[in-house]
Amino acid sequence: MVDFLAENNLCGQAILRIVSRGNAIIAELLRLSEFVPSVYRLRDKAEQQKYGDIIFDFSYFKGPEYYEVKLESKPELQDLDEEFRENHIEILTRFYLAFESVHKYIFDLNRFLDDLNEGVYIQQTLEAVLLNEDGKQLLCEALYLYGVMLLVIDYKIEGEVRERMLVSYYRYSAARSSSDSNLDDICKLVRSTGYSPVAGAKRPANYPESYFQRVPISRTFISMVVGRLRSDDIYNQVSAYPLPEHRSVAFATQAAMLYVILYFEPSILHTQQAKMREIVDKYFPDNWVISIYMGIIVNLIEAWEPYKAARTALNYTLEQPNIKEQAIRYSTSVDRLRRQVQQFLKEGFLREEYVLDHIPKLLNCLRDCNVTIRWLMLHTAESVYDPNNKRLRQIKDQVFTDSKYNSKTLFQLLLDSAQFEFVLKEMFKQMLSEKQAKWESYQKEGSERMTELAEVFSGVKPLTRVEKNENLQAWFREISKQISSLNYEDSTAAGRKTVQLIQALEEVQEFHQLESNLQICQFLADTRKFLHQMIRTINIKEEVLITMQIIGDLSYAWQLIDSYTTIMQEGIRVSPFMVTKLKATFLKLASALDLPLMRINQANSTDLLSVSQYYSGELVAYVRKVLQIIPESMFTSLAKIIKLQTHNIMEVPTRLDKDKLKDYAQLGSRYEVARLTHAISIFTEGILMMKTTLVGIIKVDPKQLLEDGIRKELVRRVAFALHKGLIFNPKAKTSELMPKLKEMAATMDGFYRSFEYIQDYVSIYGLKIWQEEVSRIINYNVEQECNNFLRTKILDWQSMYQSTHIHIPKFQPVDESVTFIGRLCSEILRITDPKMTCYIDQINTWYDMKTHQEVTNKQLFSEIQNSLGTFGLNGLDRLLCFMIVKELQIFLDMLHRNVLRDRAVMDTIKPFQLNVNPVKGIIANSSKVYSAAVTKTQKVWSSYQDSILKVGQMQILRQQIANELSYSCKFDSKHLAAALENLNRSLLADVEAHYQDPTLPYPKDGNTLLYEITAYMEAAGIHNPLSKIYVTTKRLPYFPVVNFLFLVSQLPKVQYVKNQGMVCKKSTDPTDWPPLVVGLVTLLKQFHSRYTEHFLALIGQFVRSTVEQCTTSQKIPEMPADAVAALMFLENYIYYAKLSRKVVEAHVPSFIFDEFRTIL
Repeated sequence: MVDFLAENNLCGQAILRIVSRGNAIIAELLRLSEFVPSVYRLRDKAEQQKYGDIIFDFSYFKGPEYYEVKLESKPELQDLDEEFRENHIEILTRFYLAFESVHKYIFDLNRFLDDLNEGVYIQQTLEAVLLNEDGKQLLCEALYLYGVMLLVIDYKIEGEVRERMLVSYYRYSAARSSSDSNLDDICKLVRSTGYSPVAGAKRPANYPESYFQRVPISRTFISMVVGRLRSDDIYNQVSAYPLPEHRSVAFATQAAMLYVILYFEPSILHTQQAKMREIVDKYFPDNWVISIYMGIIVNLIEAWEPYKAARTALNYTLEQPNIKEQAIRYSTSVDRLRRQVQQFLKEGFLREEYVLDHIPKLLNCLRDCNVTIRWLMLHTAESVYDPNNKRLRQIKDQVFTDSKYNSKTLFQLLLDSAQFEFVLKEMFKQMLSEKQAKWESYQKEGSERMTELAEVFSGVKPLTRVEKNENLQAWFREISKQISSLNYEDSTAAGRKTVQLIQALEEVQEFHQLESNLQICQFLADTRKFLHQMIRTINIKEEVLITMQIIGDLSYAWQLIDSYTTIMQEGIRVSPFMVTKLKATFLKLASALDLPLMRINQANSTDLLSVSQYYSGELVAYVRKVLQIIPESMFTSLAKIIKLQTHNIMEVPTRLDKDKLKDYAQLGSRYEVARLTHAISIFTEGILMMKTTLVGIIKVDPKQLLEDGIRKELVRRVAFALHKGLIFNPKAKTSELMPKLKEMAATMDGFYRSFEYIQDYVSIYGLKIWQEEVSRIINYNVEQECNNFLRTKILDWQSMYQSTHIHIPKFQPVDESVTFIGRLCSEILRITDPKMTCYIDQINTWYDMKTHQEVTNKQLFSEIQNSLGTFGLNGLDRLLCFMIVKELQIFLDMLHRNVLRDRAVMDTIKPFQLNVNPVKGIIANSSKVYSAAVTKTQKVWSSYQDSILKVGQMQILRQQIANELSYSCKFDSKHLAAALENLNRSLLADVEAHYQDPTLPYPKDGNTLLYEITAYMEAAGIHNPLSKIYVTTKRLPYFPVVNFLFLVSQLPKVQYVKNQGMVCKKSTDPTDWPPLVVGLVTLLKQFHSRYTEHFLALIGQFVRSTVEQCTTSQKIPEMPADAVAALMFLENYIYYAKLSRKVVEAHVPSFIFDEFRTIL
C-alpha cells in the first residue's frame, strides 16, 4: 500500500493539509487575541456614552433599519461612525477572516469525510484510514484541533466582543452585499456562548457541548475517533516511557485530545459509566490537571463537574489516599533527582565513555526528572484552582502539604534537568556527527596494531626479543584483515563480529602465554580497547535523541512558566551567571514549537514561517521579560552612582593642599561607586555568557538583548519621569512651568550623565541609544497627542515609533491632554493667552495686562531645549501646527455659518462693498459709512477675534521655537546648518529655473526629496511659520471685506504708545496687537494673493478717507487714532509677511506713511 503521507496519496494529502491549516488558524487566533480593540469591551462609562450608539451586538440583526435610521438622524453620530470605520476596518477584517477560516476548516473537514464515505478516494474508507498509523493520528488531530479553535476563541475573545466586532464588520464592509458571503454561518458559529474567562464566573448550562454542536459533524466519525483514542497508543509513546508509573505521561497528548473530543460526544461524559471509568483508569489514574494545547491548562475536577459519569469516574483518582500517595512520591523524587542531576553535571563527569556505557541510566534519570516536574508544575498551578470552590481549595491544600511544595526547589530541578538534557543532547549530536569518522579511525588503529604484532612475530624486527612464530604471524595478519573488513553500513553484523574478535584476542593471550611480554600485552589490550570503542560508537543511535526529545517536552508549561518569572529574576539578581542555565530552560521550552509546526512542515505549507515566527516571537518576548531584571538592576545601581557623584563626591581642584588631601579622598564614597560599577559590569558579563542562541527560528544575540533591555528600561524611566514631571496646576497663582522645566532638565541630565558614565562598562553606544530612545518617546507622545486632530488615528500597532520589544508605556491622562507634550503645550498657551497678556515683539516677552508683570520670555524655549532637547521643541512645533490647522478649520466653518450664510450680516456687507468701490477712490463721510457697517455686524466679531488671536498666538510661539532651534543648530552643529541652508537655496534656485524653463529638471512625483528636506529644515529652525499653507481653501466671496471690517472693529480697542507700540486701551476689553496682526497674516496666506491685495487696498482707502475727512472738518488737523492704528497695522503686516513697502505705498501716499510717527 502507498505510504499514507506520500505526495501521490490524495487522501493523506487532503487530511494533512486540513490539520496543517488547523494549527495555523489557532496561531492566528492567539496572535489576534492580543489586538482586540479595547473600545469593543465598552468597559467604562465614557466609552459607553461615546460609542454605545455605533457599536452593536447581534440584537442589531433583529432590526438593522431601526439602528441605521437612528444613526442617520444625527450627523455627529454619522461622523463618529465614519471615523470609527476608517480606524478599525483593517483589524476587523483580520478578525473576520480568522473566524471565517474556522468555519471553512470544519466545512472542509466535513466535506473530506463525505468524500471518504462516497468513495472519492480509491481504496480508502474511514475504517481503512483509522487502521493506518498516520491516518488515525491525522483524523483524531483534525477533530481535536477544531475543538481547540472553539475553546481558544471563547477563552481569548469574549463573546460580546466577538458579536460587536462581527456586526461592525458587517456594517462597514461590502460582505453583506456579496451573495457568496457566509457571514450568517460564521455569526451562528462564533456567537456568544455566555462563557466568561473571569475567575468565579458562573458556567453556562450545557457548555461547551452545545457550542461544539453548532456545526453538525458525523456521529460515526466522532465515535470511531473516540474508540481509537480509548484503545490505541496512536503516537507509540509507550516505547519512550517503559515504566508503568509513567503511563499517564506517555498518553498525555492523547489524553488532551480525548478531553476535547469528548465534548463532541457528551453522552459518554453524562451517562456511559463504563467507558468513562476505562478512560480515567487509562489516562487519569494519577493526574487531574492537563494541558490541552500550547500550555492552555484545564482542571478536570471543575471541567467535568456537570457530567455524572465523568465526575463519578474521576472520584476514584481524587480519593485522599491516592492524592497523598502521588504527592509524597513526587516530593521524595525531587530531592533524590536534584542530587543525582547535580552529580552528573559536575565538571568532567559526563565523559564520552561514561555516557555511551550508561545510556539507559541517564535516560531514566531524565525521564524521572521530567515526569516529576510535569506533575508538580501542573498540580500546584494556582490558576487552575478556583479560590471560590471549596473542594478545589481542599485538594490544592492537600497537594501543597503532602508534596511539601517549594516553587524554588522545583524550579531549581527544572534548571538543572534542562542543563543536563542540553549537555547530553549536545554530546549526542556531536557523537552522531563524528560517529563514522571515529569508528573508522578506531578500525584503522586496531588493524594497524595487529599488523605490527604480526611483524613482531616475523622475527625480522631486531631488539624485540620475541621468537619467530609463523603461525601467530599469520593469525595476527588474518585478525588485521578481519578488522579492516568490518562494514560500517551493516552495523548489526559488524557488532557481532567485533565481539567475536575481542574474545579471540583474549583467548590468544591466555593460550599462547603472551602475558610474559608486556609490550605484546599492551598491544592486545589497546586493540581490544579500540574494538570496544567501535561497539560503543556503532551503538550511538538517533533513537536516543528522539527519546530525549519526547521525554523533554515542556509544552505544558508554555503559559505556566510565567509564574516562575520572579524566581528566575531573583536568581539572576543574586548571581547573573545563572543566565547560562536559563538558556537551557528557554531552549527546552522552545521544543514546544514542534507540536504545532510538525504537520505544517509535513504539508509544506506557506504558513510555516508565520506560525513559527509567532511562537518564537512569544518565547523571545518571554526571554526578554525575564532578562529585563538585568537592566533594571543596572539602572538601580546607576541611580545610586549618580547620587554619589552629584551630592557626595567633591570635585578635586587643580591645586590642592596636602593637608586637605584626606578630605577630598572620600575613600568610602569612591569605594561604593567602584563596587556599584563592578556590579553593573558583572550583570553585563552574565547576559553575554548566554552566547548567540536560536530560539525557535529567531536568533537571539545576547549583546542585542542587553542593549534592547537597557533601551527598554531607559524608555520606561524617562517616559515615567516626563509623565510625572510635566503635570501643571492651571489654578496656581504663578505658573509652575519654569520651575517644573528646570526640575525636568535636572532629571534628564541625571539620566544622560548616568548613561555616559555606564557606556564603557557595558560596551554600548550611550549617546546613540539616548538620542534614539528619547526622540522615539517624544515623537510617539506627539503622535498620540496629534491623534486628537486626526480623523484616521494612528493606533499603537501602526505607529512607527512604538515597538513590541522596547515598548513605550502609555499613562492614564490627568486632564484633557493625552500626554505630557499636550499638557506642556496647553500650559504655554494658557500663560501666553492674548486675552490676558501683552506680547512685546522687540524683546520677545509676554507681560500681564493687568499687573504689567513679566509672565515669560524667550528663555522658556531655551529651558524646553534643555529639558526635552531638539526633539521636544520640534514635537511641540508639530503639535502647534495641528492646533493651527484645527483652529483654521473651526474658523472657516464659523465664517460660513455666522457670516456668509447669515442674511442680516450679508445685507450689510453687500451694500458696503458697493459703497467702497472703487477702492482707489475716497469715501465721502467715511466715519459714518465704516461705523454703520461695523455696528451692524458687531455680533460676529467676538468669535472671529478669538480664532484670529489663537492662530496668531500659536504662530508667534512657532516663531520663537524656530528661533531657538535655529540658534542651537548653528551653535551646536554649524556644518549641518550651513549644509541645509545651501541645499535649500540650491533646490529653490533649481525649482525657479524649472518654472522659467520647463525643460530643466524638477523633482518627480514619487521623489520625496522636498518632503524629506522640509523635515530637516523644520528640525533646524530654518523656516518661516508665517509663510506656511495650513489648510486648502475655496474661493470665498466678500472675504477681504469681512476681514477689513473685523480689523476696523478692533482698531478702537488699541492705542499707540511711543516706547511700546500698539497696546490695549482697556484691560476689560483685551486685545493683544501682535497676535492680531500675525493671525490675519496667517489667515490671508491660506487664500489667493489677490485677497491680500484687496484687503490692503481697503485699509489704504480707510486711511486716505479718514485723513481726508479730518483735514476738511478740523482747522488744525490731528491724525485720527484709527488712522494711526491702521497705518501701524500696515507697517506690522508687511514686517511679519516679509512684503516690500511698495506693496503698501500703492494704497497709502508715501508721505503719510513716512510722517505719521513724527506727528504723534
